[in-house]
Amino acid sequence: MASNTNVLIVEDEPAIVELVSYSLRETGWEIRTASNVAAAWDAIVKTKPDLLLLDWMLPDQSGLRLLSRLRGDRDFQEIPVIMLTAKSMEEDKIAGLNTGADDYVTKPFSPKELLARAKALLRRKSPHLAEAPLSAGPVTLDPSSCTVSLEGRQLDMGNAEYRLLKFLMAHRERVFSRSQLLDKVWGDASAVEERTVDVHVLRLRKALKEAEKLIKTVRSVGYMLTEKEL
Repeated sequence: MASNTNVLIVEDEPAIVELVSYSLRETGWEIRTASNVAAAWDAIVKTKPDLLLLDWMLPDQSGLRLLSRLRGDRDFQEIPVIMLTAKSMEEDKIAGLNTGADDYVTKPFSPKELLARAKALLRRKSPHLAEAPLSAGPVTLDPSSCTVSLEGRQLDMGNAEYRLLKFLMAHRERVFSRSQLLDKVWGDASAVEERTVDVHVLRLRKALKEAEKLIKTVRSVGYMLTEKEL
């Protein structure tokens, strides 16, 4: 089974770090962050990332310097890198690509576009990591095949329940209100009402069989996925 994809975000703007981290965690990827080149290099040496999102302008050195160092190091030269930058001039993009960047996203950017580009890059360079399985207790969800299994036995569940489970597994130990779940799981589905969330949670618990206790009700707040007893 593939392990969770490890992504290192090297960016010094907290708002961008938070936005990108949230978007990527929804996929189940493990996120680490660094706000300068020195901290980024320490993080890379400690645990080699599967994907690097690298800002061009950093407080201590240019992200391009870090990229050049990576591409010159035998241990790290194959790490997929997407540059995040406010620089939109063609010569800047060429400089980034010539230094070894695999892709280039100009600020401001859409988190959905960045996620799509990250997945496409991983499919090219590390296809086994593009859609890593999510696990919680005895339950495993495999995004690549859209299947859920309980101790190796495949479970049968509807599309809405699958999407709800995937979201909760990607955000373990966090409580979400019904309105938040409507927004994050169903998006602009205006026909879906808040009480419908309760129905899908009920169906999800039934589909999970003996693992139904993973989905906890937090009184007056909403729902969460946790292996802990509340």
